[in-house]
Amino acid sequence: MSRYLMIDFGSTFTKLTAVDTELEDIIGTASHFTTVATDITIGYENALKKLFEKTGEIKFDKIIACSSAAGGLKMAAIGLVDELTVEAAKRVCLGAGAKVDLAFSHHLTKKNIQQILDKKIDIILLSGGTDGGNSECVLYNEKMLADNHIDIPVIYAGNKDCQDEIMEIAQDGGLNEYVCENVMPKLNVLNIPSAREKIREIFLKNIIEAKGIKKIEREIDEVIFPTPEAVLKASELLSKGYMHESGLGELVLVDIGGATTDMYSLCSASAKRSDVIIKGLEEPYAKRTVEGDLGMRYSALGVLNALTKEEIRTINLDENVDMEKELTYRHEHVDNIPTDEHELHIDRIIGQICVDKAMERHVGKMEELYTPMGMVYNQYGKDLSKIRYVIGTGGVLVRNADPYQILKKVEYTPKRPLELRPDCPEYLLDADYILAAMGLLSVIDPLLALRIMKKHLKPIEKTTK
Repeated sequence: MSRYLMIDFGSTFTKLTAVDTELEDIIGTASHFTTVATDITIGYENALKKLFEKTGEIKFDKIIACSSAAGGLKMAAIGLVDELTVEAAKRVCLGAGAKVDLAFSHHLTKKNIQQILDKKIDIILLSGGTDGGNSECVLYNEKMLADNHIDIPVIYAGNKDCQDEIMEIAQDGGLNEYVCENVMPKLNVLNIPSAREKIREIFLKNIIEAKGIKKIEREIDEVIFPTPEAVLKASELLSKGYMHESGLGELVLVDIGGATTDMYSLCSASAKRSDVIIKGLEEPYAKRTVEGDLGMRYSALGVLNALTKEEIRTINLDENVDMEKELTYRHEHVDNIPTDEHELHIDRIIGQICVDKAMERHVGKMEELYTPMGMVYNQYGKDLSKIRYVIGTGGVLVRNADPYQILKKVEYTPKRPLELRPDCPEYLLDADYILAAMGLLSVIDPLLALRIMKKHLKPIEKTTK
């Protein structure tokens, strides 16, 4: 028998999940407000005290953690063309559990350099040019970083033919440079694993220490992932299954947090219809997007900015509220937890906005094209129309008596017929906040992690309002 403790140091809350391998189940969960701004161990120890009050004191065989505290892993993606190498770089960052705070195409400017410094970026991913293709732009951008004495880790993931020149510039300029395989070695072909592993290496080596998280490793075994990467691993395991244990098949996961709304889709990127032609950069089976301007607390003002004046007016009239006032209050009181029906109602409205806007940005879209043979469609991005399950996680869903009213905003709507949203999926709720923990557990025992997820994800009843 073994007992494991998985910890998720979130932007708002530190969440603990204890597992017993003999019982093949969770034996306790607890949480406390994350205290990374002062001392991250305080929040952890308070959460641990709460856990032991439920379970009795436990000696754990292994304690591992993931973290999105202190702003998570913030990256800048630099490429040659917006829809090609910049997009490829962004997808690599997102797949590694990072938040892409800045994205630049073509030649960097002095203003861009200052933006990187002002945003306190953790890692720069520099890409551009297919192998054997353009090299001038990446060499120029590397020299700009070197000339401005950037001390942020830089990962070069562009045209392999100029790697030697890149390293010479880096060494002469004193850059903290890492080199990996090209993220787009051929046109529209995505190569994620090498750069993603390099991001994780830097996260473990530098970032968790820079954010004040490293000190927790005196009390636990190790921090091994950014939280979104742990959730992505759990989602992929749940979708595909493991060995003889079947998964749930193609699915969408919506994670509504205090700072971001993350959208995950686990499905094939192939066309679902014979009259459709796939266009653009290839899509991975496991895809994540993160919306840093859509969140329940830290990013509440971003939600406000994402709404048009007409949308705000309509919500205010329909719901008899002042959304600008409500969103401003939540931005200024990030530790606020709803205590009455009015606050729960407002949080539900904000959650609906986050889900709708995040899905709009994540989902694939059709483009109508008239030809001599009749109407055909170009498809950009993933078709999620046949997704069977939508899984929701996050405090706003768990605390709400009717989470379906929030999650249903992922669904297809005739108002936007060219968006390939899920059509009549089933809904599940991560009521115990276990997905990040199960991503961690999957490193130790993937079969156990899969069985626990299938046992604990609860069906959500579809309601009409």
